Amino acid sequence: MRTTTTVVTALVAALLLCTVNARAEKDKPGFVRVTPEDVKWTDRPGYDGVKFATIQGDPTKPGIYVIRAKFSPGTMTRPHWHPEDRYVIVVSGTWYTGEGDTFDPDKTTPLKAGSFMMHPAKAHHYDGAKDEEVVVQIIGIGPSNTTLVDPKQGHTGRWVKRP
Repeated sequence: MRTTTTVVTALVAALLLCTVNARAEKDKPGFVRVTPEDVKWTDRPGYDGVKFATIQGDPTKPGIYVIRAKFSPGTMTRPHWHPEDRYVIVVSGTWYTGEGDTFDPDKTTPLKAGSFMMHPAKAHHYDGAKDEEVVVQIIGIGPSNTTLVDPKQGHTGRWVKRP
């Protein structure tokens, strides 16, 4: 527990010391404010139905980063892993998370807005949206990347409601 508290405290301190993104409003030195209107959503090749926004930092470089992912209804990532621990907060909607190498959206755990999840480094998982759009905010220490468990399946899959 002490290690987790130390890591979270270090992440928050590092976030406060990071340089500001160009689109974030700067008030006084060191303060960063990002409004929903400031968030610039972008597409990534292979992530059909998912948009991403970098809020602070750069996940491809060393240091703390804050990103958001927006999943359209029915869109989920296929099993994958990241080299670093990732701290995720559900901003809106209900986010569904699963663990392991087998993509099975019906065996996911729902996390409603306001929920928190920590993805341990190198843990195989998949996640996304079912009935509604979902936005999550992810914090980690880069450099980061995403490694697919089975690259032939691609980055995203679909959840289909069963009768």
